[in-house]
Amino acid sequence: MNRNVANAVLLALGLVAASGCATHTSPSTFNRSEVGTARTVEWGTIEAMRDITIQNDARGVATWTGAVLGGIAGSTLGSGTRANTAGAVAGAAAGGAAGSAMGRGARPGVEITVQLDAGRTIAVTQEGSANDFRVGDRVHVSSDGTTTRVSR
Repeated sequence: MNRNVANAVLLALGLVAASGCATHTSPSTFNRSEVGTARTVEWGTIEAMRDITIQNDARGVATWTGAVLGGIAGSTLGSGTRANTAGAVAGAAAGGAAGSAMGRGARPGVEITVQLDAGRTIAVTQEGSANDFRVGDRVHVSSDGTTTRVSR
């Protein structure tokens, strides 16, 4: 691997590390890290609902992959060290942007407003649609302090 390609790969890895990672969970799907963790459960009544759109964060594997491939492709352009380096940097930036755009798909979700039996009112957003519940439904709200879910 020539020096310019290595520089492009390092740049892409730095961009990915700076962007972080995000996960999205549906009411019936748990991440491996959530399995076996204690969750608090409260009961309540649905007061309101509305359909929403959940947009993926512009981070993660798609951005990283695009940046690496763009950097490698860009480093092959031009002749000379400066042209190759400039091409690698420009290719990594363009590839990262393209990968980010590809990873930004949207999916349907619902915001559910629940009047908890304890007296508080909360709103929870999760995958699904307003057709999954009805105003007046008794539901339980489970939370591990980070992820909260509403279910029957």
